[in-house]
Amino acid sequence: MPETITTTQVLRALEAMCDTIEDQKEYLSELDGAIGDGDHGVNMAKCFREVKKKLAASSAENIGTLFKDMGMVVLNSVGGAMGALYGTFFLKLSQASAGKREVNLRDLVAMFQTGEQGILDIGKANPGDKTLLDTLSPAVRALEAAAKEDKPLAGALADFEQAARQGMASTKDMLAKMGRASRLGERTIGHQDAGATSCYFILRSLASAVSG
Repeated sequence: MPETITTTQVLRALEAMCDTIEDQKEYLSELDGAIGDGDHGVNMAKCFREVKKKLAASSAENIGTLFKDMGMVVLNSVGGAMGALYGTFFLKLSQASAGKREVNLRDLVAMFQTGEQGILDIGKANPGDKTLLDTLSPAVRALEAAAKEDKPLAGALADFEQAARQGMASTKDMLAKMGRASRLGERTIGHQDAGATSCYFILRSLASAVSG
């Protein structure tokens, strides 16, 4: 199996991401309704519909441009913190893949480290605060570990997806410390975080790029 992911594969993964967010919008809003505003799925789906339009019209010849186009749409289409966080994430992925027509595992590690740092810098949250970082950070650590072990790309991305899924599930037992949910205190324990869940769907779609 090739040890790189091409621009075309990334484009297919991003299109799949848009479809997944649309398919999961009711579930995401249901999760959000338990401890938040209840509109996370609706807002995410509205945004990713715009992303899908942008991708359909894209003439991007490299991975960096794809993520840049996506990041700008997300920044301008999702209100509040999630638009800033996800928009920043995709723009950071763009910076770390600028001009690249294909990326290997070490490129992916650098990209996701940069994306994670971008969210840490603007979000003021940390792993354990019941946010999307509880999905993202374990996934990045898994990718780093796979690179150190020289795992094949497909195996590394499988580890990445599994760590993201476990991270998402772990938020159910956490106390929310950020955003509107933090006001509910102990009542947030027992509810999976909506942002951590949408982050899992995004990372799962990116992990599928290797087979796209």
